[in-house]
Amino acid sequence: MGCSTCATKDKDGLPKGCKSNGDCLTGACNKMNVFDWLSDYTFGAVESNSLYEISFKKGARKEFFRNEKGLPVITGDYVAVESDSGYHVGEITLSGPLVKLQMKKKGIKKVAPENYPMILREASENDLASLEKAKSRELDIMIRSRAIARSLNLEMKIGDVEVQADNKKVTFFYTAEGRVDFRELIKVYAREFHARIEMKQIGSRQEAGLIGGIGSCGRELCCSTWLTDFKTVSTGAARYQNLSINQTKLSGQCGRLKCCLNYELDTYVEALTYFPKKAEVIYTKKGKAILQKSDIFKKLMWYCYENTTKFIPLEVDQVTDLLEKQKKRIDINDLESVAFKIEASVDIEVEREYSDLVGQISLESLDKKSKKRRNKRRKKPGKR
Repeated sequence: MGCSTCATKDKDGLPKGCKSNGDCLTGACNKMNVFDWLSDYTFGAVESNSLYEISFKKGARKEFFRNEKGLPVITGDYVAVESDSGYHVGEITLSGPLVKLQMKKKGIKKVAPENYPMILREASENDLASLEKAKSRELDIMIRSRAIARSLNLEMKIGDVEVQADNKKVTFFYTAEGRVDFRELIKVYAREFHARIEMKQIGSRQEAGLIGGIGSCGRELCCSTWLTDFKTVSTGAARYQNLSINQTKLSGQCGRLKCCLNYELDTYVEALTYFPKKAEVIYTKKGKAILQKSDIFKKLMWYCYENTTKFIPLEVDQVTDLLEKQKKRIDINDLESVAFKIEASVDIEVEREYSDLVGQISLESLDKKSKKRRNKRRKKPGKR
């Protein structure tokens, strides 16, 4: 997912794609990256009022703006955009015909370009410096804001803070179980931080996406890199996949069930349609066999007789035939005669040839050298 220019080096040997002049450590330079597959095509001059997708806080938040002035900006450029109060600085992540497709994907209704906020100018060095200064304030503001909210006994948690580039507006992203009356809180924040205050409530999954982190799989969280559609996840998804209902292992960093439980759910549901229903017990002359486990993709079902520990694997078709016989009241002798034979894998021992890499030095030669050193030490007279 990394940009195509990361591999291209300039004369100093630095990657051209990364504005920080560093290599992509996680496969991408940004959060919620978009691959512009039309970047190699030219579409003529820049149209007035053409729309651009611009990201803030390294992709944590994205909005659409119009290029009314027809500025010659491209994907990857930093621009100053208008805001409700003052201006903000963001990075262009998408331009051209793909912007309309992106808006359609996000469910944004068709609105005339004139109704979108405007790109003011290309970001200057002063704009970028003010943006870095605003970013450096965010951590201190978040710590202080949490202390103020705690002092007012408000049941809410400040998850993230975004300071506008001109330092005239501060946006607080918070989570809360219920409704929070923060009218007094906004007054205190305005006096404390000397800026316009905006409060945005987000869910626990959106909070995990804003903060980011590493999942139990060893990769970055899906919600912080590419996942935007948070579908409902139930414990039934774990049951379909034969996963143990362990709340700790099935929960993500947001405290909810992991979104990845839904990724392969359709495949498991489709595979389960080939398995017979009400196949928990099979009655034989040898005794009652109880279903212990199933391998969905190998289409195997393991049964075990009562008071025994031996597992007998059966194919799905065999189980279906046995259930049909059971339904017609045809006696079944045993399961061993129709059991599926699993071939045990045999490890082939490979004879390895060892070679002396120490210069043909044997232990006897080392022992002789050590004896000579001891004799020299004994012959040497001691100092008085």
